[in-house]
Amino acid sequence: MIGLISDRRTMNFEQMLAIAAGALDRSDEIIAKAFRTRATASFNKLSDADTLRAGEHFDPVTQADRDAELAIRDVLAAALPDHGIIGEEFGTVSGGSPYSWIIDPIDGTRAFVAGLPTFGTLLGLLDAGEPIAGVMSQPILGERFLAFGVQAQLRDTRGHHPLDTSRVTSISDAVLATTDPFLFPHETGEADVFEACRTRAKIVRYGGDCYSYCLLAAGHIDLVIETRLAAYDIAPLIPIIQAAGGMITNWQGGSAAAGGQVVAAATPELHAEACALLEPGAVSSSSS
Repeated sequence: MIGLISDRRTMNFEQMLAIAAGALDRSDEIIAKAFRTRATASFNKLSDADTLRAGEHFDPVTQADRDAELAIRDVLAAALPDHGIIGEEFGTVSGGSPYSWIIDPIDGTRAFVAGLPTFGTLLGLLDAGEPIAGVMSQPILGERFLAFGVQAQLRDTRGHHPLDTSRVTSISDAVLATTDPFLFPHETGEADVFEACRTRAKIVRYGGDCYSYCLLAAGHIDLVIETRLAAYDIAPLIPIIQAAGGMITNWQGGSAAAGGQVVAAATPELHAEACALLEPGAVSSSSS
């Protein structure tokens, strides 16, 4: 059993991986067995306002979501009993340590239900609420994108590969991704500012969920813009983007750890250009 790590200064990359890997090995097995089995999803009906914004009527969750999160929680509770746990499906358990783990067992449940391997399991380590380590595990492709401190790697069947964002500095040269363009509401102006970014980008792709951020860290996607995210959707991905050399903030340039409006970019220059376009009133002022 892995002992309690009580001092961040003694916590190295391999120790973090040992904790996360044991938890993710169990969740990966659960999710892989359920993938493309036509497992029944339960659906929470969205409110009328959410339905209009999302272009969807229901928010799906599967038994695999629940079972995977419980498996991760079991490993973390056994290895690190005084660490807190924050999970999408089963809420928050406080601990006596400043450390806590944040879990999204299947980020991209719609993709999972549709049989698309563009979902992932997110597991992040927070120090007093600050994301300091993160892992995205894709159990179907056998990939894990991970970061602690200044190290970021992709670990797959071919070995270990350092992650490094592209050098793209202009949105006109960028590959832009977002999970669903209908998530940007018109009534707040978000749809308009996203459209301004979309029309300037070289290539635009949809439907990536957490996978888009990892492809940004690997240098294949240059810019990700999203809204209405929860903390568990994004906090584990922040260390991966940053350690790979990218920038990730909210649209105002502050921390993205709480979710909401998020922009991730390969370079500071591209991030600044995107943030300028995402400012309230930017579209009307640029067209006048």
